[in-house]
Amino acid sequence: MLNLALFGPPGAGKGTQSEFLLKKYNLFYISTGDLLRKEMALGTKLGREAADIIASGGLVPDEVIVQIIEQTITGHPDANGFLFDGFPRTTVQAYILEGLMLKLNTSLTGLISLSVPEEESVARLLKRGKTSGRSDDNEAVIRNRLHEYAEKTLPVMRFYRDRGIVQEVDGTASIDAVHGAVAAYVDRELSKRLLTIVLFGHPGSGRGSQGKALAKEFGLEYVATGAMLEEEVRSGSPLGARINALYESGELVPDDVVVPLIERKLAEAKGVKGFIFKGFPRTLVQSYILDGLLMKRGSTLSAVIEIAVPTLELIARLDRRSRTGQRMPYDSSTERIVKRLKEHETKTVPVIEKYRQQRGVVTVDGTGTFDEVFAVLSNEVKNGFRNLR
Repeated sequence: MLNLALFGPPGAGKGTQSEFLLKKYNLFYISTGDLLRKEMALGTKLGREAADIIASGGLVPDEVIVQIIEQTITGHPDANGFLFDGFPRTTVQAYILEGLMLKLNTSLTGLISLSVPEEESVARLLKRGKTSGRSDDNEAVIRNRLHEYAEKTLPVMRFYRDRGIVQEVDGTASIDAVHGAVAAYVDRELSKRLLTIVLFGHPGSGRGSQGKALAKEFGLEYVATGAMLEEEVRSGSPLGARINALYESGELVPDDVVVPLIERKLAEAKGVKGFIFKGFPRTLVQSYILDGLLMKRGSTLSAVIEIAVPTLELIARLDRRSRTGQRMPYDSSTERIVKRLKEHETKTVPVIEKYRQQRGVVTVDGTGTFDEVFAVLSNEVKNGFRNLR
């Protein structure tokens, strides 16, 4: 999701550039002033609360504003992203927006600042005042507004500059030149975005073979914890020896072993378009770990896909696999197969339900042929790439 904040002093041309960004990137426009007026006009609970505060001469508190913004974002799940105008206006609001973005499993892509010297802003606004008829387009009011902008809003710039997501654009250039500079920045940021998919499914659902095929087809890095652990054992490293000892004792490999391997896998991947995870996260704890790993890389989860196969079909598949070279340790008996399926139900299904509630899960019927299931999964991956933009 592409989320942008557009900054600039009065007279910088934010209105013109907003129209350009909304049209070019199909973003949803979020102006706190517009949203407040809409809520009040509709007579919603938040709108009535805001109207009462304004009527009494007060300022609408951040608590009300953030609720309106949140319901606007969640109310437009199909949006390619959002353009914030007039928010965040203070450092406190910047923290609020950051927390809201985290809650919604996304983040602010960048802050575009249109730089215009004070005298140029004054000249532009005085010129506008000759035709606009606006009473606030006089020099005294203009300079007061510019002072207020510098005092309250520029600290927000420092907040985001510390996070490395501020792009300053010369607002004194021609409109077309500013368009070009803004578009170049946004396109550059979009090119950095990676598709990150978690592929779920019970043992025997085909997620391993499908995950590998999808990774090859779309230039993704296949991240499978089982394969990484086995590779480490084969390497003969001290860590591999520890993993092997855990295998032999029948113990589960702890997260403090698995997570560094995943982090190394992500760091070493070069020239890929994204990642597809199989076998991780397997527990609720691991789902939070994955959020942290992705956030550390400036990324978020793009899609969650579950391959659904009826239980009897799963047992039949795993029984057939037990007689092939692809057999897994838990394929050795019906009792162990059932135990492994129950483990998935108790540990991993709650993870899927968490994602279903937070962001939605795409469920794909896995009972067809390999090619039929692959075709459906491929369409979902293509949708994921489209949603990145």
